[in-house]
Amino acid sequence: MDFRIAGALALGSMLAVASCDRAEVKVATSTDAPHVVAASDIEAGRYLVKVGGCNDCHTPGYVQGGGKLAETEWLKGNPVGYRGPWGTTYAHNLRLTTAGMTEDEWVEMLGTRQALPIMPWPSVNAMSEADRRAIYRFIRSLPGEAGTPAPAALAPGIEPTTPYENMMPVMPKAS
Repeated sequence: MDFRIAGALALGSMLAVASCDRAEVKVATSTDAPHVVAASDIEAGRYLVKVGGCNDCHTPGYVQGGGKLAETEWLKGNPVGYRGPWGTTYAHNLRLTTAGMTEDEWVEMLGTRQALPIMPWPSVNAMSEADRRAIYRFIRSLPGEAGTPAPAALAPGIEPTTPYENMMPVMPKAS
């Protein structure tokens, strides 16, 4: 096959696949940070929540259900704790969190907050303002009931009364 034809076919295939995807990463320029570009801020937020793994912790049953839960159940917080040397933390109900904040407050919090594990705060802090706004707008658009607050964090040494995942480091036995 002629290499020019093969190249044109390959380029055409890549463009066809790319056109099916609703979100793309915009390349940074000197005036704006890299961020997701989609058909709308809601779609960009949906994409970021999915690929950022937000549902893995903030949506009960999401991982166990293979990511097939309806959006009506997304981001309602989790009563299952994460217990480690820091104590026990719970993934917040982000629907209630955003309901109690302005968009600007949300953007500021995600850009500056340093809190307990297992939330990946350094990664969230590095997110562009446009992406933080898109996530806020997506969460605020979610259908269904907002749910109830997740349990409050517990200090080290306090035994949780809820189910929890043990995140304590374990040293292997010497052989």
